[in-house]
Amino acid sequence: MKELARPAATKMLLVVLDGLGGLPVPELNGRTELEAAATPNLDALAKRSSLGLAHPVLPGIAPGSSAGHLALFGYDPLRYVIGRGVLEALGIGFDLHPGDVAVRANFATVQDTRNGPVVTDRRAGRPPTEHTRSICRRLQDAIPEIDGVRVFIEPVKEHRFVIVLRGEGLDDRVADTDPQREGMPPLQPQPLAEEARRTAMLAGTLVQRIAELVRDEPRTNFALLRGFSRRPRLDPFPERYRARAGAVAVYPMYRGLASLVGMDLLPVAGDTLADEIASLKENWPEYDYFFLHVKGTDSRGEDGDWAGKIKIIEEFDAQLPAILDLNPDALVITGDHSTPATYAAHSWHPVPFLLYSRWVLPDRDAPGFGEHACARGVLGQFPLLYTMNLLLANAGRLGKFSA
Repeated sequence: MKELARPAATKMLLVVLDGLGGLPVPELNGRTELEAAATPNLDALAKRSSLGLAHPVLPGIAPGSSAGHLALFGYDPLRYVIGRGVLEALGIGFDLHPGDVAVRANFATVQDTRNGPVVTDRRAGRPPTEHTRSICRRLQDAIPEIDGVRVFIEPVKEHRFVIVLRGEGLDDRVADTDPQREGMPPLQPQPLAEEARRTAMLAGTLVQRIAELVRDEPRTNFALLRGFSRRPRLDPFPERYRARAGAVAVYPMYRGLASLVGMDLLPVAGDTLADEIASLKENWPEYDYFFLHVKGTDSRGEDGDWAGKIKIIEEFDAQLPAILDLNPDALVITGDHSTPATYAAHSWHPVPFLLYSRWVLPDRDAPGFGEHACARGVLGQFPLLYTMNLLLANAGRLGKFSA
């Protein structure tokens, strides 16, 4: 792709409705959330677009968000496995140094029992970000270092915060402490390699110190650690595709992903989709490629809230004309993975995929934009990794391969 990509005076736009894919919902007469939503604008666009279903990693594999987005950006998720800690740190603009180990942390609620603490809420009731910010300031003042290793504790959003360890002899091969479900005790940080033993011991000490300091909090009385990681080296997106790239996202993790591959993070005035589209419009003349992220579809799916997921999809559909007014030369609307509300978690199902440009073979008979329509689309089923190939080609930004 680096050899074939060429500059052009065209605009590419990738819209990611996080966790877009769904499964039949009994209360919706067997339709998915996307199929049941009132989406006149998406349905009309589908008839002028090529449709398909895309596998974020491999058939049968339920991907994390980083894997799905790396595939969307054209980086093989099987080759580049990015830890959540790095993404959270970069997403809030933290200056990671070589050798730093970043950890994504959740405030959680635990109940003390005779056998030790048991997790009763992995997200501590999703506290306001200001509450998390206040606790992080208190923790940072109390724990500036452990055994000669500097400790940075920074708030992210709601229950999420990030921990960065800086010092000699650190290794990111440490297992998560999050048991992934309520009713279970927190796990101890375990080294996954001998070189990580010291880091695991530091993490264990840190969890204990945090627990002591927040013991009296009614809900945010414990910390679960996930995604121990260090910053990897990736070919910068602008060099790889010869395109100036801007990212419009609210959630820090997705800003972190965009920053990791070399996109410029564009300012967004608020948290709404309208705020994101306003940023897109304002910056439209300055960039060749845009990544626009919508989080609510995934959150509602994970909560098992199919009605809420439908509402987010309908809100996006209402804003779609403002996006189309920008007249992108190549547009993709898809998800990074499926999060069916009936499953209430990331699943392995392929994601609906819509590609619009003047050069597509349109699915004129498509009944709308939905999973079953996409299954019959002209694009068929393919790896999500090919998204950049399709965008570049449809924007006239790829040369011919071979003789």
